[in-house]
Amino acid sequence: MRPETHPGSAALRAALLNTSYRHHSATSVLERALSDQQVGRVALVSSFGAESVALLHMVSVIDPKTPVLFIDTQMLFEETLTYQADVADKLGLTNIRRIKARALDVAVEDRDGTLHKTDPDACCDLRKTRPLDRVLAEFDAWVTGRKRYQAGTRAALEFFETDGEDRLKINPLAHWDPQDVQDYMINNRLPRHPLVAQGYPSIGCAPCTSKVKPGEDPRAGRWRGQDKEECGIHIVDGKIVRGPIKKGKVA
Repeated sequence: MRPETHPGSAALRAALLNTSYRHHSATSVLERALSDQQVGRVALVSSFGAESVALLHMVSVIDPKTPVLFIDTQMLFEETLTYQADVADKLGLTNIRRIKARALDVAVEDRDGTLHKTDPDACCDLRKTRPLDRVLAEFDAWVTGRKRYQAGTRAALEFFETDGEDRLKINPLAHWDPQDVQDYMINNRLPRHPLVAQGYPSIGCAPCTSKVKPGEDPRAGRWRGQDKEECGIHIVDGKIVRGPIKKGKVA
């Protein structure tokens, strides 16, 4: 059932939901979010990256028919594409939707496939943000695997936050630390992304992801050497971020 919407309704619902679920576990937050009428129609957005399988497993246990939106930027590692298919099959996820940029948009804006070198923010906008925006119009809320420890921009992350005036973003794993993720994956015998063992603890598009040295921050290999921490599909001050996010400006 779709919740009633009006200006500011997402902010009100997020506040009420955070109060209601403040002391709940990640699994409990996700389970209730997928059935709570205050949340509405929900999809999980997954990169099928290094830690994605934990949340994907939770969804498969609660409701394997939940829509899973996989953004194929057409610049992903081949290992990620193979892993996506393997995980979906192993977990019995039956509603995977692969999202891509429109062919015409790519032809006009990134004809030679080098936009990520000259303007990585524009590349993320073309290949991630806009394709996801179009699909999310069908939903009242979406689930992410973001966690507070992953970046300074995520330090104050809550279970529920706003995505515009009417849509919610749900972060069931917001309070998990790295060991929580590893314990969950080990305890449930979940398959690892093959690139993790090769030195990629955080995995995005192939041209913009590099190996991480021992002792480095796990996300140091994402957009290395650039003033950029997020791909642009998240919200700052109620607005979609099209460029790099500065620390201390997280929603």
